[in-house]
Amino acid sequence: MSRISVVMPILNEALQIEACLSALQPLRAQDCELIVADGGSRDQGVALAEPLADRVLVGTKGRAMQMNAGAQQASGDILWFLHADSLPPPDAAQRIRSALESPERGWGRFDVRLSGRRPLLRVVEGAMNFRSRLTGIATGDQGVFVRRSLFERVGGFPSIALMEDIALSRLLKRHSRPVCLRQRLQTSSRRWERDGILRTILLMWRLRLAYFLGADPARLARIYYRP
Repeated sequence: MSRISVVMPILNEALQIEACLSALQPLRAQDCELIVADGGSRDQGVALAEPLADRVLVGTKGRAMQMNAGAQQASGDILWFLHADSLPPPDAAQRIRSALESPERGWGRFDVRLSGRRPLLRVVEGAMNFRSRLTGIATGDQGVFVRRSLFERVGGFPSIALMEDIALSRLLKRHSRPVCLRQRLQTSSRRWERDGILRTILLMWRLRLAYFLGADPARLARIYYRP
């Protein structure tokens, strides 16, 4: 049975990291290790994570760099990159192992479900899943998993400030299309509800289009993380 290393990047996630890691504890009995890669949090996130993870790393801010650091310390044959505001289905580890059972399959992701109840969020998540299945591009919210050997072959996440998930998908697609699991991973809709659903949709489209047209990811990150 292939060992799975869950790599979770965090930054100031003290409010939810304990609940998130507690929900993932059953994975540790299924030959999965939990690695938390912190980017210099100023809250108690690291202290709260330490009793609930196999390893907690503290390094440079930036999801790409944090996830690469976690992958370097991982012992698993499969790397699974999971956000701190995401909750996978109970049988996620089994689904991942089955998805990558065939040698020609190198990576994949889950469908996503946004946590909020507003009807428009159902439209948003449906569009995200359909677009991903059509294009073969996965986002971090979909819980990307990949064979360690393939991840290392493509050089890991490109060291960019934003769109690292899209950049990695492009690299992985050169080797194989993703396995698109229909089982849903629930991710927080907090940004959508805080900033407005339509406004967030327009922002995402704008940033993604700018990235595809060659915009500097560092400039896009400043827009995305603007208060």
